[in-house]
Amino acid sequence: MPKNKRPLPRTSNNPREPDHAALAQELADLALAIAEREDAPGFGSAPERDEELLAAVRKLLRKKRDEALYEAIEVARYTDPEACRLLRGRIEEEAANLRLRREDSKGGGEGGAVEYEIDAFLIPLFVRSTGGLRAEDGFQDPQAFEALANSFLLAGLESAGAKLVLVQHAYDLAEIDHVSYSTLQDMLREAAASLLEKKLQPAPTIEASIRGWTGERFAPDESALELRFLLGFSLKRADDPFYAVPADEAGADDWYAGREARYRAWTADAAPLVRRLLARDPDALRVDFLYQDLFFGAKEQGVAELGTLGILSEVARTLAAKELEADQVRAAVAPLDAGEHIVLRVNLYALDGGSPWGSVEIPVDLAADLGAEVDNLCDALLSLGLEGVSVATGFSQDGHPEGAEPYQPG
Repeated sequence: MPKNKRPLPRTSNNPREPDHAALAQELADLALAIAEREDAPGFGSAPERDEELLAAVRKLLRKKRDEALYEAIEVARYTDPEACRLLRGRIEEEAANLRLRREDSKGGGEGGAVEYEIDAFLIPLFVRSTGGLRAEDGFQDPQAFEALANSFLLAGLESAGAKLVLVQHAYDLAEIDHVSYSTLQDMLREAAASLLEKKLQPAPTIEASIRGWTGERFAPDESALELRFLLGFSLKRADDPFYAVPADEAGADDWYAGREARYRAWTADAAPLVRRLLARDPDALRVDFLYQDLFFGAKEQGVAELGTLGILSEVARTLAAKELEADQVRAAVAPLDAGEHIVLRVNLYALDGGSPWGSVEIPVDLAADLGAEVDNLCDALLSLGLEGVSVATGFSQDGHPEGAEPYQPG
């Protein structure tokens, strides 16, 4: 009598996808090869490798594989700083940008299809007040909001053919931190649908991004400095010449300089509108703008500036406690290894030397451009009016700078 055989397991027609760790390693390896300009046999030219990296990033974004993207950055962070910066830049730029095609009865492209591009941008704001901002007081002036949303096109920050929508909320850093790469892609799709349909469409992801402020509360008479972000979406045709940066270096420099000049002029006009949107008493606020950038670049700007302002505040408190004027003090800056990250330590000294009067530190990402971080910190310290700033290779056990050279602003 024949024995019954166990049936063979069914095989799926869909091959199993690699786990996110393997995908992350592949991305990190590709970024490292591009950063080191390796010419491995069969690996392709530099433009081909860069296109391969972009294609891999776009695929993971479409599949909402955030774990792989974030892990790839972590792998690169502990492998090579330049590769990490390159990879993170590619991922962040692709996450904040979306291209889509749409049939247009007015023509434009094969079969009437038009290619559009939509970007998510942030404008970081530093708001000074007494007692801090109150969320319930925000965005109570519809006329100011409409004027602010329209001002981007009027000021020449966007093309006359572009469409822009601004979210009626000033995000705090915790809210921005909750927006992942794939979440931002969903927000871009929702914003594009509303702008292309010429009427509001459901936007549950954008609505869910407004989680509410979770920062510290201030006493009514306390001086407050708070970081907030304005979030907007800009839709334009992919071939709009307004956004074409000249290929030559001089032309590109002029293009960016012109854009920056228009932005500075815009901030002067926009500041009163923003104050009206943030408080019932606009005159009680002071608002300082950082530069408008794509979502993650602007977030990084805001976080970096917040760290710099924090260390300057600590230095000012140290001087006040010692009853010293800034021009009675010099500073030395040196990078120190803190294991999981690097710190920049600032030691403060009397003009005639001796042990440091005080010391403050600021953490720096392992993948950061350390030279640029040191320059930014030294420039900020000089803005306080210190007698001088030097850059050291380290500090001795008793706090004296080693290998110090006077810092010369660029």
